[in-house]
Amino acid sequence: MGVFSSILDLLFPPKCFFCRRVLHDSCDECCEKCLETLPYTEFGGMQEGDYFDFCISPFYYRDNVRKSILRFKFANAPHFATLYGKILADCIIEYPDIHYDTITWVPLSVKRKRSRGYDQAKLLALETANNLDDEAVQTLTKTYDVQPQSYLSGIEERRRNISGAFEVSSLEYVSGKTILLIDDIITTGSTLSECAKVLLEAGANNVICATLARKE
Repeated sequence: MGVFSSILDLLFPPKCFFCRRVLHDSCDECCEKCLETLPYTEFGGMQEGDYFDFCISPFYYRDNVRKSILRFKFANAPHFATLYGKILADCIIEYPDIHYDTITWVPLSVKRKRSRGYDQAKLLALETANNLDDEAVQTLTKTYDVQPQSYLSGIEERRRNISGAFEVSSLEYVSGKTILLIDDIITTGSTLSECAKVLLEAGANNVICATLARKE
């Protein structure tokens, strides 16, 4: 196994998940330069939103963070979730006001998941929960496919686009619970707000959110 891994490293040298520089240690996922220079937020990047109490994010969505997340979502890189989950879990641990009963995620539609091959928010939530010695469970389904939010500019346009797209799939994990809702990015907050609204209408006590990155 060790010889085979060495051969793979020679043929396909491991690269930093963010800047894509070749890494000298195959166990690493991020280079030292990126660890020091990535666009980290201050105080967890906390922001408030409609229907959710707040959202925290370890990164701003720009530069190599943006490029890395785009690869994660669109370039068949589901393994990026391993490092992302560690980073997001560390952010959650460091933030003192995080208390929750259920960890869940913003789901893709069946059509989008089939096209992509995986649900990136689900992978991120599972890895984050694992690093928190917890588990993530599905509480929502996306009932139909909508135009990608990234194609829309205005917040009202995004709200209309996503309205009615989600429904609760498991009341057991929602009713009377504080929900930690995970997604990869928050921009206007429209998608998280819609999900939080649906969860509250289904009986959740309150919803808090965590994303890997946020808009500045």
